[in-house]
Amino acid sequence: MADHGEFPTVIGADAKFKGEMSFEKGVRVEGAFDGQIKSKGSLHIAEGAQVTANVEAANVTIEGECKGNLTVSEKLQLMSTARMEGDMRTNRLEIADGAIFIGNVIVGNSTGGGNASRPSPVQQSARSLPTDQSKSGQPPMQGARPLPAGAQVGAAS
Repeated sequence: MADHGEFPTVIGADAKFKGEMSFEKGVRVEGAFDGQIKSKGSLHIAEGAQVTANVEAANVTIEGECKGNLTVSEKLQLMSTARMEGDMRTNRLEIADGAIFIGNVIVGNSTGGGNASRPSPVQQSARSLPTDQSKSGQPPMQGARPLPAGAQVGAAS
C-alpha cells in the first residue's frame, strides 16, 4: 500500500459522494462531496473540488469551492483559489490573496469570552472578479470587494 503522507485517503476528481464522512487522519477531496464531515484530522479541499457540507475538523485547507459552515479546532487556510460561502469558526485563520469568502467568521478561542465570541460579518474577496466571469467560468459572487493588501481577518482583542 502506498504511503500518502498526511492524506492517506483521496477522493478522486471523478468521484461524487453524498452522506456523512468521518475519519481520524487526513482526507484530500479532489472531486465532489455533499453532506457532513466530522474529523479529528485534516481536510484538504483541492483546487477544482466542490464540497457542500458542514465540517468539523482539526485543520482545513481550501483551494477549491466550499459551501457550508466550518468549525476548525486548529487552523483554517483559504488558499488563493478558494471560494468559501458560509460561516467559519477557528482558532487560527489564514486567507491568501485572491481567496473569496462570504459569511461570518469567529477567530480565536471560543471559550475565552470577550469579543472573540462575536462574529464579524465579511462579504469581501481578496481580489475583485471581472464583471463577466472568473477564470473558473463561474459568475462573480454578489457583494465581493477586495481586501486591502496585508489585511488580516480576526477578532478584536
